[in-house]
Amino acid sequence: MIGRISDLKTAAYVALAAAALLMFSQTASAAGPSPQALKAFNQYVEQAEAQIQQEESSPNTFLGTQAFPANEAQLEARLRRGEVVVTSGGITPVEVPSGLIHHWVGLVFIPQATIPQLFAVLQNYDQMARYYSPDVAASRLVKRHGDDFKVSMRLREHKVITVMLDGLYDVRYAELDPAHQYSVSHSMQLVEVSDDRDSGGNEPSDSTELPSGPDHGFLWRTNSYWRFEQASDGTFVEFESISLSRDVPAGWGWLIEPFIREVPRESLVFTLRATRKAVLANSDSASAQPDRTDEIQLQHRP
Repeated sequence: MIGRISDLKTAAYVALAAAALLMFSQTASAAGPSPQALKAFNQYVEQAEAQIQQEESSPNTFLGTQAFPANEAQLEARLRRGEVVVTSGGITPVEVPSGLIHHWVGLVFIPQATIPQLFAVLQNYDQMARYYSPDVAASRLVKRHGDDFKVSMRLREHKVITVMLDGLYDVRYAELDPAHQYSVSHSMQLVEVSDDRDSGGNEPSDSTELPSGPDHGFLWRTNSYWRFEQASDGTFVEFESISLSRDVPAGWGWLIEPFIREVPRESLVFTLRATRKAVLANSDSASAQPDRTDEIQLQHRP
């Protein structure tokens, strides 16, 4: 009886939250990121990318495991058991004028996988929904020039409500050496679209400009940084995400804050798990390796 009452309370809260979020989505449109928010985001990215590039300049500092010297052996053991490791990139989120910067870093180990096998998944931009559904609803390679890609992608973020975003991304791949390779992705444009547009089966645009639409500020910018370190028995993968969203509006914190603050981290975890699963499914070791995706939360990355 007590359990049933608890379930009813939970259902009532979810229904109330859904109704409130629907009202918020209809009334609280944002005008897009302010110039001050964009300036703060660009400055943050510039500093973060300087650190990333410094780390990527040497095999000894290539992966974020170097940030946890006291726990490196334990960390590697957990990664080899199939765990996903996630930590914040400093203090996150960072408050900026009318916005929040979210910075997360994740690590995973994919046994018996090579970097080319990873690229077979990550560079298959016409089939992203195959690997990353439901977070990726559709995708398309717009243009490729060598190791530079322009990609169109429709993202689906869900936490009580569903938010759909069409985005255009510039992606570049490079290497320190064959065993240490990396990529960086910058969102050039993000446009919020409605659920009914997605249910109609439309794919994201393949043009270089997206039509404007309603903007509630759930995600204004997102940059992704991948690093791949080849080992004798697999590949270590690091995924770093820096994104910009609106701040938490006054009076809506109890409802909107979990979506704005938790989705960036949850999206990173999902991406690493989905990548590991996709690569293992495409390899001969899929049946021999357990797909453990236990997650551990580590201390803040300095």
